[in-house]
Amino acid sequence: MKCTSCNSGELIPAHLETMFPCHTCNNCGGELVLLADYLRWRDENEDMDFTSDNESQVEVEDTPNAILCPITGRLMTKYRISKDIDHRLDLSWAANAIWMDKGEWALLKQNGLAGKLSDIFSDHWQREIQSATSAEILEEMYQERFGEQYQMINEFRQFLDSMENKSEVIAYLLADDSHSTD
Repeated sequence: MKCTSCNSGELIPAHLETMFPCHTCNNCGGELVLLADYLRWRDENEDMDFTSDNESQVEVEDTPNAILCPITGRLMTKYRISKDIDHRLDLSWAANAIWMDKGEWALLKQNGLAGKLSDIFSDHWQREIQSATSAEILEEMYQERFGEQYQMINEFRQFLDSMENKSEVIAYLLADDSHSTD
């Protein structure tokens, strides 16, 4: 098979880990993994530590553009790995195949995600990433808008949330003149 990431290498049979088959590009070092092979390997190695002890910076490449599945010729879909990792994995739904650019397997292991590879492509996983990213953006926006008072506002909000008569307190605070009967 021809590598559709670099368009010049050949995908040759290899192993990502012992007894974990893949096809590796002899030019760019990317790896094509069949989801069924991954699931079988993971299930057969359930006692395995799916993390890496290597604390050094992993050199990772990332294909920025959409790529074609080398099996089907169809576009692969990109999926975020986590909120804190910019790299994306490519999935071919038609072939149930995952494309990992050079170093992405090591990146997954370093972040304790190698045992969760199939989960990354779930709607739930992707929604969690989107929700966490949105929360971080809002946090930064509020911090910028309220400045030094933001921490105090946040503490007051938590205090308010704990009150049984929260809605009455909010109405009192929003009233232009809390002592007027008009």
